[in-house]
Amino acid sequence: MIEFDIEGRIAVIRLDRVEARNAINPAMAQAIESAIDRLEEDDDLWIGILAHNGPVFCAGADLKEIAAGNGAGLGTKRGGFGGIVMRERTKPLIAAVNGHAVAGGTEIVLSCDLVVASTIAKFGIPEVKRSLVAAAGGLVRLPRVLPPNIAMELAITGDTLSAERAHHFGLVNELCPPGEVVATASALAERVAANAPIAVRESRRLILEAPTQTDSEGIVEGGRTIAALASTEDFAEGPRAFIEKRPPVWKGR
Repeated sequence: MIEFDIEGRIAVIRLDRVEARNAINPAMAQAIESAIDRLEEDDDLWIGILAHNGPVFCAGADLKEIAAGNGAGLGTKRGGFGGIVMRERTKPLIAAVNGHAVAGGTEIVLSCDLVVASTIAKFGIPEVKRSLVAAAGGLVRLPRVLPPNIAMELAITGDTLSAERAHHFGLVNELCPPGEVVATASALAERVAANAPIAVRESRRLILEAPTQTDSEGIVEGGRTIAALASTEDFAEGPRAFIEKRPPVWKGR
């Protein structure tokens, strides 16, 4: 149900339940969580890409499981729906979408840090069409990445958003031709992986915490973070490489 490939410092995780449009069932949720565990635990991996096999990124929850009363099994204790939407992570994750990512599929995309999409990708939370609500983060996170009225439109019409509009409004970081999402996401991942990995993780954390902080609180926490980074090898390597006019060699410690 999941393919896990390693390309240098990058983990490429592919959803692979193609026969069910990569819909989430209990086994799929557990497999995604296990893949995130592997990414987080491997010190040699600095960033992940969440991609997919087949024409659909993810159709959301497997409605057959919900109809059978197994809705609670579509998540994990640590990760929530799909083993990912509530998962605490330290390493950046890029969603690579080359098709529909709807309902829980959009919510999985929203749990990632960056989004690459092809021009055939579509996003949406059509739960209202099935007398459901997007309870796995869609109604909370969409208004943070889209204008509120656009998020409201998606929530109460259940209609989809094209990749072009998603890119225009900022949900998608990079737009590319069909079939090129993994290559485009890999290039973006390489740009991230070129930087000091601990500093990247801490910068990610500070960005995520910022909406709940005042400016002063955020600045104070930033100072604490710099003080903590000062004890790492990479903290010394950055200025040294600059002075010696060479690319830095990061150790991740």
